[in-house]
Amino acid sequence: MSNHSSASPERELLLLPGLMCDQTFWKPLLAKPLPGVTCRVVDYGDADTLTAMAQAALAAAPPVFSLAGHSMGGRVALEVVRLAPERVERLILMDTGQLARAPGEKGEAEKAGRLALLAIAEKDGVRAMASEWVKGMVHPDRLGDARLIEDIVTMFERKTAARFARQQNALLSRPDGSPVLVSLKAPCMVLCGWQDAWANVAQHQAIQALVPHASLAVIEDAGHMVLMEKPEPTIQAIEAFMNK
Repeated sequence: MSNHSSASPERELLLLPGLMCDQTFWKPLLAKPLPGVTCRVVDYGDADTLTAMAQAALAAAPPVFSLAGHSMGGRVALEVVRLAPERVERLILMDTGQLARAPGEKGEAEKAGRLALLAIAEKDGVRAMASEWVKGMVHPDRLGDARLIEDIVTMFERKTAARFARQQNALLSRPDGSPVLVSLKAPCMVLCGWQDAWANVAQHQAIQALVPHASLAVIEDAGHMVLMEKPEPTIQAIEAFMNK
C-alpha cells in the first residue's frame, strides 16, 4: 500500500509583499521551498487601501493558510487577520509596524517624506525614486553590492508611479493594528533586520509585547530588505517557526 495517502497535506503560506515589492523580494524562499509548505505571492493589483489589499489576499487564499507579510505586507497581514481570524493558522510579521500614522507634526513629517518620494517618481520616473529610496533600505555595507541594489531598483521600476501613489495613500491612511495583535490567537513570529532603519528592532519588540506568545527573530547584519540581504538565516527562522 502506498504511503502517499497518509502524507500530510501541503500547507499554504501566503506571501504579502511590501511597498512596490513583488515576488523578487520572496525569491530566496520561492527558490528553496519549505518542506510541506506551498508558497504563493499575493498581487495587490490597483488596491489603494490596506483593507482592499487584504481582500485581494483572501480572494486568492485557500480556506485556511499561514501568512508572511513584509513591511507594508505586515500591515496587510494584520488586516487579513482582522477580517478573517479563523482562516489564519500562523502569522509572520517582517520589518513592519502596527501603529497608525502619528497625529500632529510627526505624522505630517511622515506624509511629507512619502509625498516627496512620490514627486520624484512622477517627475523623474520610478527608477530615479528607487535609486534614492534604496539608500536607506539595506545594511550600509550592502550599498556597494551592485547586484542586490539593482535587483531592488528593478523590482520597484516594474511598477508605475500611479501604483506607488495608491500604495503610499494606503499607508498614510493605515489603521492601528494593535487591537488585532492583542486579540491574536494564532502562533506568531516577529522578524527584522538588526540594522533596519525603516522599522527598527524596538518597533518589533513593541509588537511582540502585544502578543505574549509571539517569538522575535532578529537577523544580524541586515536592513529592511532582510530576506534579500540575508536569505539563509531568514529562511531558517521561517522554517523553524513553520515547523513548531
